[in-house]
Amino acid sequence: QVQLVESGGGLVQAGGSLRLSCAASGRTFSSYGMGWFRQAPGKEREFVAVITRSGSGTYYADAVKGRFTISRDNTKNANYLQMNSLKPEDTAVYYCAATKIYGTPTSRHDYDYWGQGTQVTVSS
Repeated sequence: QVQLVESGGGLVQAGGSLRLSCAASGRTFSSYGMGWFRQAPGKEREFVAVITRSGSGTYYADAVKGRFTISRDNTKNANYLQMNSLKPEDTAVYYCAATKIYGTPTSRHDYDYWGQGTQVTVSS
């Protein structure tokens, strides 16, 4: 069982930056790939980024590639999403998720545990 808690969301102007954090409980954090998803009002939850168990591999959605960076610190049971050059279309609730699947899965159905989400609002 893994419990995930996101933090770091907020209101920012277009072009600004935010850093999201995801704190995980349990002693098996390094056994999970970690992903970030987001869901805007009236839209389906969509993949944003994923990082492998060791942190050696990452993969991003085209919409955020070059602007967002995912990382993790297995000694702190945490992973992070650095978001730069934010756009109004990045406005959404952002969710942290954990997966037992190897590699870089992008489907929300591949993830076993989810956090409660943190709101990110980008004003124009």
